[in-house]
Amino acid sequence: MAAEEAGGLSRTPACLCVLCGLPAAGKSSLAGRVLRSAAQRGWRASVVPYDDLIPEQAFQTRGEEDGVKLQEHTEWKLHRQAVLQCIEQFLEKPGVLAELPSSCQINTAAWDQCILPLIQPGAEDRSQADRAPLLFLLDDNFYYPSMRYEVYQLARKYSLGFCQVYLQCDLESCISRNQSRSKPIPTEVILDMVKRLESPNPQKNSWETNSISLNTTDDLSECDMQRVMELISSALSNPLSPAEDNTEQKEADRLKCASSVVHQTDQACRRHISEAMRTARENQVAPEHMRSLAAQLNESKATFLHNLRRQFLEEASFTQEEDIDVERVVERAVDVFDHEKKEILLRIINENK
Repeated sequence: MAAEEAGGLSRTPACLCVLCGLPAAGKSSLAGRVLRSAAQRGWRASVVPYDDLIPEQAFQTRGEEDGVKLQEHTEWKLHRQAVLQCIEQFLEKPGVLAELPSSCQINTAAWDQCILPLIQPGAEDRSQADRAPLLFLLDDNFYYPSMRYEVYQLARKYSLGFCQVYLQCDLESCISRNQSRSKPIPTEVILDMVKRLESPNPQKNSWETNSISLNTTDDLSECDMQRVMELISSALSNPLSPAEDNTEQKEADRLKCASSVVHQTDQACRRHISEAMRTARENQVAPEHMRSLAAQLNESKATFLHNLRRQFLEEASFTQEEDIDVERVVERAVDVFDHEKKEILLRIINENK
């Protein structure tokens, strides 16, 4: 649906602002300050806290399949999509506290709290209030570009403003702040996210141009807040243009990129298998065990590549505007296979003794 079809939004400036960074980097604190500044400017603003909207069990993995951890195949993806669907529903019927379907994947009570400030602006002239600029502050880690790109797509679909604020905070400070919380998350989660986090990169992704980075190791200054509000004001004044439907081209790009990832991963896995075979010979593994090792490694590789391709096609969210870092995807995939290779090799060596 184009912007002019979305209720009163055709004449109402609106913006989706992504707040991203490690846990305890200061996103919620920044959101509170932005809300106060927005109120002073007469904007309608609300925070969309993913931690409150998505149930905790959604972040738990569903075990392992063929030895490959399905870290990316957790329920959280469905819940994240549900959050954006709720925002979209509000955009289609602004000013209405709509009843969400029973199948909705988020905490409906928490969602009602999100949008109440938007439908009860407190102004005497309701029509004037409905034309006040509308701001959603999306508060989450957003550690993958694909997560942020989904928000960008929604903003583009409705001709909204879009911007990103990356809160850069050193690891030690995040861990310390997290431990002082009433409900801290496991430190291992933060350590794992450090490895995964990809901050906004306007040089690589043109759609991330409207982004700024703030150092939140110390308290934010008034100058920092001014930068944030200027960023949002600019996004409100320069909404995105809806994209033409090029579904077939996007699907072709997805398949081409998936093939490239699988091919390069296959080549890297072959090298790892050769290394494992060489290690086994150096450990004087018997011929029958060598044959078993080769068979297990090749079978493991075939299964791994099949799952990788399927996972990539299911999880990747991109168009020609967002170039996937194939080298980095391959590197991560090979790390997973290398771990499995080492387990198989160690088991064969132990059996040979």
